[in-house]
Amino acid sequence: MTTGYQEKGGSWRGFWTLVAVFVVLAVLDAVLPGQDVPLLVWVVAVVAVLGIVAAGTVSANRVWSVSLTGRGPDAALVVGRDRLLLADVDPTSLGGETGVDVGAPVLGGGAALPKGRVGLPLRRTDGATVLVPTRRPAQLTDALRTALTGAAGDDVQPGTVEP
Repeated sequence: MTTGYQEKGGSWRGFWTLVAVFVVLAVLDAVLPGQDVPLLVWVVAVVAVLGIVAAGTVSANRVWSVSLTGRGPDAALVVGRDRLLLADVDPTSLGGETGVDVGAPVLGGGAALPKGRVGLPLRRTDGATVLVPTRRPAQLTDALRTALTGAAGDDVQPGTVEP
């Protein structure tokens, strides 16, 4: 069950753009005079290119998707296969003043943040910091603040937690 935030790790936009390109090329091949491209070349090109792009998108969705799941004590921030219980997150770290520990782990795996994402630092209750890879850090912060404290982000001052 999702409690208010979900961010896909990958987009199908590149796949559908390539489909459109292949359709245009196929139409041009059929309409323009001259020697046609053999069917086998078309099949191999389409299957290989679209297969690689589709595999990359599926993999990105599995590894880098971010969501808030569950309610109450079972509520968690899930990034790929990593699951961080919200009970283990220090709510005061959502004020934007949390520094990042050197070598802080990136949730979802990997040694570095994926392209196009920023690392939202979260301090755990044990004092360790983790980075959450996200494209929308402000929205994720608001969703986390709401899930942790029940308060919306606009009326909470940085570094404070409402009862």
